[in-house]
Amino acid sequence: MLTRLNKDHTMNFEYSEKVQKLIKQVSDFMDDHVFPVEQEMHDLVAKDQWTTPALMEELKAKAKAAGLWNLFLPVAYGKYSAGLTNLEYAPLAEIMGKVMWGPEVFNCAAPDTGNMEVLAKYGSEAQKKQWLEPLLEGKIRSAFAMTEPEVASSDATNIELRIDREGDEYVINGRKFYISGACRKQCEVMIVMGKTDPENSNRYIQQSQVLVPMKTPGVTVVRPMQVFGYVDAPEGHAEITFENVRVPVENIIVGEGKGFEIAQGRLGPGRVHHCMRSIGVAQRALDLMCKRVNERIVFGRPMIKQQSIREDIALSACQIEQARLMTLKAAHKMDTEGNKAAKDLIAMIKIVAPNMSLDVLDRAIQCHGAVGVSQDTFLAHAYAGQRTLRLADGPDQVHMMQLGRDLVKQKAE
Repeated sequence: MLTRLNKDHTMNFEYSEKVQKLIKQVSDFMDDHVFPVEQEMHDLVAKDQWTTPALMEELKAKAKAAGLWNLFLPVAYGKYSAGLTNLEYAPLAEIMGKVMWGPEVFNCAAPDTGNMEVLAKYGSEAQKKQWLEPLLEGKIRSAFAMTEPEVASSDATNIELRIDREGDEYVINGRKFYISGACRKQCEVMIVMGKTDPENSNRYIQQSQVLVPMKTPGVTVVRPMQVFGYVDAPEGHAEITFENVRVPVENIIVGEGKGFEIAQGRLGPGRVHHCMRSIGVAQRALDLMCKRVNERIVFGRPMIKQQSIREDIALSACQIEQARLMTLKAAHKMDTEGNKAAKDLIAMIKIVAPNMSLDVLDRAIQCHGAVGVSQDTFLAHAYAGQRTLRLADGPDQVHMMQLGRDLVKQKAE
């Protein structure tokens, strides 16, 4: 389903037969195995916040057996890939994203997806053996530690955590927060971004990324950070301190000074995944809204008879389709011309998709009244998540600032 120009100059908006088959498989799996246990999973997590429920492991085993596993890694990653392009995976991410924990069932959940891409692309053979392979098998979870409380981490050159070499080790000191996934007991490793050469005149080669096992002495999970009151268990968003944390020099990814480059490389595909999941959230909200307005009687007639309700539904459908097509176009350009060539479109979708999803969720909440802000639908928690996504992987203001600058520069050339 994308603008693909054929030899006769017609435009093909249809998914390939392979993708249509996968869409049906993932949709059927969600309908048969995920949606029916959504509340049960919530209840299990509430009983033991930071542990992956056995139910999740059962669902993962079923997805793996069905061949719906690690679908996110593009074909360029060879033996680690399920053989899909970014464009082919995009509609599957949308379907998985309709349930907050849905992607984990298919081993397609952030931050593991980004970490697996980093290790597959940049990791040494030893790093792949120790960390990538168990991540691909779904045996462990991971985290990516970049954001810091004292600096504007949307500018990666600002980070202050120190990674200092002492002989055959790196010594790490600093503080991170909102590190997604790090509260979970099954989280075994973090990719930590910090500065190895803070005095370098080139701000973009001051940073490095290093693998830090969670159980390394000096690593302390201080507390789970809340997101609009939610702790997002079992993964959570941790505040973490690093006090004289020592890891072998072999834990550096690629080499010193490559941290900024790696960070930029991991965020492109991840933004497509996030945006397609946002579209899935919005689509589910619209579906709920349509059901609600047909069933609910206000002032003696169904809500759908109200003109403003019809307009809200129409506008929501328009916005979802616009965001979907834009995101698919970005994925297509990444596949055909590379991530760098697609950077403007990647910025656009990161600006558009979360804001669109918030608009649709807000209308759905309004149609549901009090229950819309309660725990009885997915809407309130989804709203918190989508509002947070406006900040995650780069605030939309940063994307707008850079996109506006680049577009003007292009026109001036």
